Amino acid sequence: MRDINFFIDKHLHLKKIKNRIHIFCVIRKKFYLFTQEEVIRQYIIFLLKKIKNYKNSNIWVEYPFKINKLNKRIDILVQVQKKPHILIECKTPKISITQKTFDQISIYNKTIKAPFLMISNGIKNFIFQIDKNKKQFFFLRKIP
Repeated sequence: MRDINFFIDKHLHLKKIKNRIHIFCVIRKKFYLFTQEEVIRQYIIFLLKKIKNYKNSNIWVEYPFKINKLNKRIDILVQVQKKPHILIECKTPKISITQKTFDQISIYNKTIKAPFLMISNGIKNFIFQIDKNKKQFFFLRKIP
């Protein structure tokens, strides 16, 4: 949690709009209401850019797609060579990551078909690689 507080203090661009705090998203180039989930989303974007050197053009935020005619949104999708690379689901720190969260990202990935998945609530991060041939997944220690 210390890392996120440092990130909030040193790297987030905050602005008060109508007496409410907003966060600037460097990908969407717009201010969004300061929520715990948005802070986690911006923290993951920060890590993708600063630690893994992904470019803004490779990171899609709140990416819309459909599952069985239902409109859904992916928190973050990293693309490499115009193909899905990492599908990322962000939760607030108050929400425990459960089997339901893994089921959600797995269902999303049936449509997206990314080889890597990540779930984060800012406290716990789960990163895993999908092996389509063996129909298995392997946990990783770092973001690919």
